[in-house]
Amino acid sequence: TIKECPLQSQRCAAKRVISYSGGSKYAELNSKGCANAEDCVVFSANFGIEEIKVTSKCCTTPLCNTQPAPEPSKSTPNGKQCYYCDEQTCTNILNCKGNEDYCFSVTGGQSVTMKGCVSKRLCTILDQSWARELTYTCCQGDLCNSTKDILLTPGHAE
Repeated sequence: TIKECPLQSQRCAAKRVISYSGGSKYAELNSKGCANAEDCVVFSANFGIEEIKVTSKCCTTPLCNTQPAPEPSKSTPNGKQCYYCDEQTCTNILNCKGNEDYCFSVTGGQSVTMKGCVSKRLCTILDQSWARELTYTCCQGDLCNSTKDILLTPGHAE
């Protein structure tokens, strides 16, 4: 479907969101449309047992987003460590990979807690709609997302 971008500052975009569990891909969503320049990024969130990687490709000529966004690159450990939760505890240590340069904590509902590694971009993104009714915080520094962490205002990175 051809669509004209509503704002002249927007560009054509393709986006790919891939979910992994245990290192294996289990879901993939590809989309195309219009995006602001600041939304044309690559980022990931690693929950220890699950990982989500987002890639996007933006371009400025009409109908230039015919190809899907690229597959995420294979990432290797980057030396950063954060805590993550399993079904029993949130004191497991996760080795962050690739562009995951911040730790995060997410809480929601009565007992949902998730921790892990995340790209700075997800911590500083202006559109907070992805969080819905969740509360999330990001911090920088190894294992800074402990229960005693010094947390920043949701949606802001240190």
